[in-house]
Amino acid sequence: MTTATLLLPASGRFEGAALPPVLARALARADLQLPGGDGRRQLQRHFPEALAAGSDWPVAALTRQLDAADAADGLWLRADPAHVAADMQGVRMLAHGPALALDADQAQQLAQDLVPVFAGHGMQLSTPSPERWYLRLPAGLALPDFVDIDQVLGDDLFDHLPEGEPGRVWRSLLSDTQVLLHQHPVNGQRAAQGKAAVNSLWFWGLGRMPAGVACRFGQVRSPDPLLQAIAAQTAGGDAAAQLVDLRHLRSAQVVMEQALLPLLAALDKGELDGLELDFADGLVYRLRRGQRWRLWRRAQAGVVR
Repeated sequence: MTTATLLLPASGRFEGAALPPVLARALARADLQLPGGDGRRQLQRHFPEALAAGSDWPVAALTRQLDAADAADGLWLRADPAHVAADMQGVRMLAHGPALALDADQAQQLAQDLVPVFAGHGMQLSTPSPERWYLRLPAGLALPDFVDIDQVLGDDLFDHLPEGEPGRVWRSLLSDTQVLLHQHPVNGQRAAQGKAAVNSLWFWGLGRMPAGVACRFGQVRSPDPLLQAIAAQTAGGDAAAQLVDLRHLRSAQVVMEQALLPLLAALDKGELDGLELDFADGLVYRLRRGQRWRLWRRAQAGVVR
């Protein structure tokens, strides 16, 4: 059975978008589930072994394995470069990751001055990717809870700092690295290029590599490094089942015209046996070819009914 599952942004992205009649009819006749949740639970629905509910996700270990293939025996923490700026309410994170357009040479120059700071605490800093920096942590270190970087973006850093006595060393490390980065000549070069300064790090994604992950998908297509990393660890998937990640697409019109309508046509022709639309806010539509005979269901005006 050939199936496709689409990971889609929250259904609110489709508010105000006029649904093509064929899509409106298909959604009305589909099986709808409302598991609820957010982007985390969306991924957990498909990879529960790698991303367990109720626990921290081992993002650092998974992406380290993708970036450097050496994560198996370590305890890893992401120490990602970021741009922060002060305002009347505090110090806000305004950019991280690809938004910084940081190249490998700049990343290496910035990181080499930070290595001794972490080495003094028994930690090893490395930058196999300009966007994703890593700390390998020593055994026996008391560790606080770390907040995912996407939860911090746009917020005051001080609302998300590691708390308590285990967090004291991390608050100190953040302050020390900010001082060094603020004075670094690479940021002078970036300013001349019209680029934002890399003036902070953010610690997050603590964990070890999970055991091998079972997966029902034989194909996973995504621009998300975390999803790529998870997919690289999976085994036993059905070659006829594919997962396609479209969460990055901003335009509802693009999603409908370039993905949903062609896949609905394939479903109608029998080239596809099943199609699942999984929205990040917890709406899941399951479409099958036989549902076209549910003629009593009226076409929907929008995604949510």
